Amino acid sequence: MKLFIYHTPERVPTDHLPDCAVVIDVLRATTTIATALDAGAEAVQAFSNIEELMRQSESWPVDKRLRAGERGGVTVEGFDLGNSPLACTPKVVKDKRLFLTTTNGTRALQRVAKSPKVITAAQINRQAAVNYILSTQPETVWMVGSGWQGDYSVEDTACAGAIAQSILQQSDTSLIDLFGNDEVIGAIALYEQWKDNLLNVFRQCSHGQRLLRLDGEADLKYCSQTDTLDILPIQKEPGVLVKY
Repeated sequence: MKLFIYHTPERVPTDHLPDCAVVIDVLRATTTIATALDAGAEAVQAFSNIEELMRQSESWPVDKRLRAGERGGVTVEGFDLGNSPLACTPKVVKDKRLFLTTTNGTRALQRVAKSPKVITAAQINRQAAVNYILSTQPETVWMVGSGWQGDYSVEDTACAGAIAQSILQQSDTSLIDLFGNDEVIGAIALYEQWKDNLLNVFRQCSHGQRLLRLDGEADLKYCSQTDTLDILPIQKEPGVLVKY
């Protein structure tokens, strides 16, 4: 197995795909996806384009769909939900399909959608992602951070480092054989520095600062928790994620 980390979807190679892609958008898309599926959502269907989301969701029964999305951290006008995982309660999402579009995370999903296996991970379901990778043993694993409009996001890299560190600790593979690029070493070092106080670094990072300006302290606290959900979102068809 070889692990690779790419900080943003723009840095992902374009001439080949991995055996398994892990999309990470801790603040907040992949946290929201895991939370929605854990709360009983039928599926989460991700879109980078609002117009395409509207077109495809029109064919879905009104009582079985929720349009969820944000741009710049703010709920898309006319949508049922934004991108807060705290809104995804069983009462709201159970047995419904979330048609989701976000500024960054859904773009990352689209970038690797044709990979043989696509899963999503966040800090809250880190161990579920690790367990899946260790049990399936894909030859190549790309962990793709969503970043923010093409730029690096520290929270996504810290989560990728948390996954890589756990795999390294539980694998018989040597460090040299496991690491596919230098970003893996850097991500593990970042996670080791902040693992006991992720909320603090989330408050300091640029994306966390944007959420705080939008009264997102509760979301930051939720997203900074580790291994609170034992659920793995996995792609059933391009862009459609279900509970594994």
